Amino acid sequence: TLSEHPLAQNRTHMMKQSPAQIYLAQERGVHETGGFRSATTFNFGTYFHPARQPFAGIYLFNDDVLDAGRTLNMEVPEASFVVLLPVMGAIGCTDPSGEENLVAAGQMQVFTASAGQRFSIRNPFPEGLVNFLQIWIRASVPVSGSYLTNYNPADHLNQFCALTPPELGKMQLPFSVSLGYFAGRGEATYIPKFADAKCFLFAIEGAFETEGRLLHARDGLGLWELESIETEALSHGAMMLLIEMGWA
Repeated sequence: TLSEHPLAQNRTHMMKQSPAQIYLAQERGVHETGGFRSATTFNFGTYFHPARQPFAGIYLFNDDVLDAGRTLNMEVPEASFVVLLPVMGAIGCTDPSGEENLVAAGQMQVFTASAGQRFSIRNPFPEGLVNFLQIWIRASVPVSGSYLTNYNPADHLNQFCALTPPELGKMQLPFSVSLGYFAGRGEATYIPKFADAKCFLFAIEGAFETEGRLLHARDGLGLWELESIETEALSHGAMMLLIEMGWA
């Protein structure tokens, strides 16, 4: 079974907590080949754990590192939204339509892929590693579209900034992606936009107390049956990704 961090002290011992599952960074699956390393929050490839099933339509959440000049080829097994968020450096991405974009830290790309379609991610630099988050979310109906956005989380200190558009390819997205950048002891409240939403949070950098749970860097947290999410950064320069799913 998955272990949980100890509950944060003082503030939360009387708090009513929403149901949750913590995905500890050190319990992720790890895949390594020449020039590539992937830490998988959910079951993927040869990694399987009964407690690491998809969460509310998010069926892949990989923390990837790619070496200089390397290319990663991916194929989605079902209709999906693909979210790419560089954490360090920049990646070149060729989506299923053949369109190529350079996506750097401070940018996020979302595109769609049908079952069996392929896309590629490359490290465009002659030397050095790049680190990026790769997320696949199930699409309930066929969709088509691509979106690239810029963000500067420091412009939205101690709050969650929405990165996804309300629509993609004339279809309302069944999810939203937000990013929060925090000073030490910075606090934020997130109000879900969807009824009966489920939210997945991922601590990119730093430590947080979120809904009475203590999260360290690269820990994940799934929450449901909630009206709001209260989070406090326990370190300066902490960053958290939040994905709100509007359907289970």
